[in-house]
Amino acid sequence: MQIKIKVKPNSKKQEITKISETEYQISLKSPPENNKANIELIKIMKKHLKKEVKIKSGLKSKNKILEVKC
Repeated sequence: MQIKIKVKPNSKKQEITKISETEYQISLKSPPENNKANIELIKIMKKHLKKEVKIKSGLKSKNKILEVKC
């Protein structure tokens, strides 16, 4: 399963907003430097979905596609 994510790094608080079944908007506290925001994103989505998650595309973009292992 694939999920589209729009990331907002450097936010004051972490927040997950579900737009649709396969789209989320996520605010992260981490800056988009040295892969910190991507690592925080993966940790949050693993905890939220309770499944294995990896970034399929968009490593250096605010718009990402995550691959969720069922």
